[in-house]
Parts: sequence; structure tokens; C-alpha cells
Amino acid sequence: MNIVVGITGGIAAYKAVNVVRALVLAGHDVQVVATEGALRFVGRPTLEAISRNPVHSELYEGVAEVRHVAIGQAADVIVVAPATANSIAKITVGLADDLLGNTILASKAPLILAPAMHTEMWQNPATVANIATLRGRGVTIVGPGTGQLTGADSGPGRMAEPDEIVATVLAAVTGPGTHEAGDARETPAAKDLAGRRVLITAGGTREPLDPVRFIGNRSSGKQGVALARAAAARGADVNLIVANLDDGVLDLLPGSVAVERVSTTLELQEAALLAAGTADLIIMAAAVADYRPESSAEHKIKKETQGDSLELRLVKNPDILRELTSSRHDGQVIVGFAAETETDPDALLALGVAKRQRKGVDFLVVNRVGWTETFASDDNAVIVLDATGRNVAQANGDKQSVANRILDVVAVPSAARP
Repeated sequence: MNIVVGITGGIAAYKAVNVVRALVLAGHDVQVVATEGALRFVGRPTLEAISRNPVHSELYEGVAEVRHVAIGQAADVIVVAPATANSIAKITVGLADDLLGNTILASKAPLILAPAMHTEMWQNPATVANIATLRGRGVTIVGPGTGQLTGADSGPGRMAEPDEIVATVLAAVTGPGTHEAGDARETPAAKDLAGRRVLITAGGTREPLDPVRFIGNRSSGKQGVALARAAAARGADVNLIVANLDDGVLDLLPGSVAVERVSTTLELQEAALLAAGTADLIIMAAAVADYRPESSAEHKIKKETQGDSLELRLVKNPDILRELTSSRHDGQVIVGFAAETETDPDALLALGVAKRQRKGVDFLVVNRVGWTETFASDDNAVIVLDATGRNVAQANGDKQSVANRILDVVAVPSAARP
């Protein structure tokens, strides 16, 4: 494909290098159209070396070949990353005072914008109106996420990560399809979750022993958040309930995802049961503590008063997943997760089949965990079982690609499943 990557003058322009690189490595011809401001942040030699093409920036270059319209006419898709507040405003009203503006106006190709700006600019009524206008014209907006911005600022406005932008770009052209995790050339189904409400849980619950200690697990929340990102990119209205996450995990989350924070299993139970009523698809990716202390101490437990041993009495936590499947409404799809330490593949599969039957879920995602596997890692390896216990999908790779592979399976309407 002939892909035009427009780069405008924002600090997030450095991320555009990885967008260009990923598209080139996926086998596409990438033409970079950079504004004067963009080249103040990223050098022309870098962009030319990565794109393997000359960088276009001057409106009056290549006049004989009518370059100011030829680039846009030849494009299969155009993506602007980062798209600053200024560039979004210009695109909205159709200004063409630079090469990028001319390229966009001269093209009938799908247009994708990856906004990047400070929170106040993103939330300004002018920007809000511009984004609404562009969406109404069929322009795809990817991101922005919530996280660290320039300087000490933090909040909505952080440009989406390169892998999310690339997936959105390719999906806009290739349309629906499935892929195997780990193949950079393959993309998730385009907007196959549009109009559907998706509830996802992520992270690990913690059960307090006293004001400073807890019983918990090593879940980072990365897989659950990756699922939320993937579902949002595919058009879903996503509600994400997060227990305790590793630092920075939510930085990659699009601002369109509604986030609710909890800590304990009982808090997760209350939030999940309440949100489940309106959900079409529920994915319980959170690592939930099976037990909690019968009571937690009001003050810090002191070893000086406990002696050489400390006895804890634990009680079983509620089975949230089983409660959800027991009270599901018609058409609701529920996906559970099973983290197991079993090393034998056949035994691991048997554990998954038994758990799927106990929980009554439509799908169960089984993955092996250990001291150095899965938890806090950027990678994962999973098996997806359906309601009959069949192994209907496997994925092995980074958690974002695994998330898309899971959605490839569970997003299919029940009537269309084999």
C-alpha cells in the first residue's frame, strides 16, 4: 500500500518515527509529509532513513509534477501523527496553506488522526467541536491516551502508542480479518465491536492485613488494559474496572475508555455486578484473590507483640465470575481467564476445560504463569476454549497482539460461530 504519514509540530513527533518504521517493515511504501514545525522536532535525515523515501515538506517543490496534489491522489490511506490542535483546526475548515493540508484535500483515501496536545487544549470546546465534525465526516480518531505529557503535566492528550496507530491505519484499508499474534503485517478486524458495550477487568485485587500490608498477586494489569485498548480501537464502548496495576500501565489507554478503580475483591464484585447489567461482552482479565483475611487489624501488626509466628485466618472470597454467568442476560458473552502453573500442555488444557465447565463462561482464556512467566511481562501465551471446551484459538506474542487475537474469537456473534 501507499501510505502517507503526516507529521505536525508537536513533541510527540518523535513517536512518528516508530509509526513510519513499523509500516515500512510491514512492507508498505511510506511517504512522509512533514510540516515545518515537525522538522524542528525530528530531523529530515532520520525520517528519510526510516521511510526509505525523500521527506516532502515544501508546498512549492515538485511543481512540474503537481506534487501538492499528486501525493494525496496516490495515497491508499493518510495518517497524521501527531495531529496538533492547530493542525486539527486547519483540517476541519479545509485550510491548505502547507503541503500537508493540500495533500489531505486532494485525497479521497481514508484519513486517520492521532491527536496529541495538552489536556486543556484537548478539552477546549473548539477542539471538541472540531473532533466531532471530523468524526461526522468519517475521519478516524485514534487516541489520545491519558498519561504523562510535556513537562510535569499529566492527563488526557497523550498521543496513542505507535502500535495502536499502525493497527488502526492498516485496519482502515484491509477491513475485517483475523491474524496470528506476533505478525506485524496482520491487523485486527476493523470496527467489529462498533456499538457494543464491553466490560473489562484488569489488575490484581489486594486484601488488607492491616493499614500497611496486604495479600495480593503479581498481576501487572497489562493484558487487561491491552484488551481495553484493542476493544476501543475496534469501536467498542469500553468500561474498564482496574484493581491494582503496575506504574504506567494506564498511560497507554485511549481517553475514550471509562476507568473505574477498585482495590479488594469485594469492591471488584460490587463494581462488576453493577456494570454487567448493560454490557454485551464481559472479559474478566483481573487476577482475583481467592481468599481474604477474616478480619484486618486496625493498626499495624507488630512483630514485637506477635512473637516468632503469626497465624492468619482466611475466608473464601465470592466467585465473581460464577455470579456473572448465573445472572447473565440474553445475548451477553462472558469471557474468563485462568492462570495456571501447570507445565504439561495436556494437563494445562485439562485444567482449563474443567474450570470453563465450573464457571459456565462462553470462553476461557488459559495461560501459564510462573516466577518469570506472564506476570509483569510484556508478552503472553494463551489458549482460548469455547463453551464446549474446544481449543478454538492460540496466541503467543506481545500482550497487545494477544489481546487482538482474543477479540478476533470472542467478538464473533454467536450465530456466526462454527
